[in-house]
Amino acid sequence: MTEIQNNKITLTEYTEFQDAFDFFNRQLFDGGLPEALVTLQRKARSRGYFHAERFASRANQENLVSEIALNPNYFEERTDTEILSTLVHEMCHLWRDGQRRIRSGYHDKLWGSKMKEVGLYPSSTASVGGKETGYRVSHYIMPNGRFASQCAAFLDSGHRLNWQSQVGRKARANNTRQKYQCRSCGLSAWAKPKAELLCGFCSGVLMAAVG
Repeated sequence: MTEIQNNKITLTEYTEFQDAFDFFNRQLFDGGLPEALVTLQRKARSRGYFHAERFASRANQENLVSEIALNPNYFEERTDTEILSTLVHEMCHLWRDGQRRIRSGYHDKLWGSKMKEVGLYPSSTASVGGKETGYRVSHYIMPNGRFASQCAAFLDSGHRLNWQSQVGRKARANNTRQKYQCRSCGLSAWAKPKAELLCGFCSGVLMAAVG
């Protein structure tokens, strides 16, 4: 738990993410995850990502750690709980990587089973009914799941996120197109925000894609 210090902004915010990583590692993964470097990165159309062994020690090149990145452009209009759910989503990738290396960014059934175990349900639409595996899979928080209760305990202890990007607001203001994806077959299309679309292949409903 930290207090905002305007002259130590980096320490303040990254300490919160480290504390969150340590807390969820203990409570949701039995302390079994290796350390990872948590960063803030603006990857287009992505709330976060995991990259195995992305960093090497400058003192010992054989000492490698993975990266968990969160996109601050998506912090605005999301609660601390929702942002931290993305952190745990990527921690599930870190856990999955420890089982057996697979294609970077892929969401398979083993990863999905771990997500459900910790209280996050994989879904390509971030809602009930979305695809549970693939390259672009988000999630929704299971109301009575472990993450929901543990995250509440973490935030109730006084932890909070203090900063968010201004870029996301400006980008959305200038954006005239939205990506949509069919909930049934995965077909993608671009259209104006708030458009109502039907898939020409399977007649499924196209929903706004979630990063």
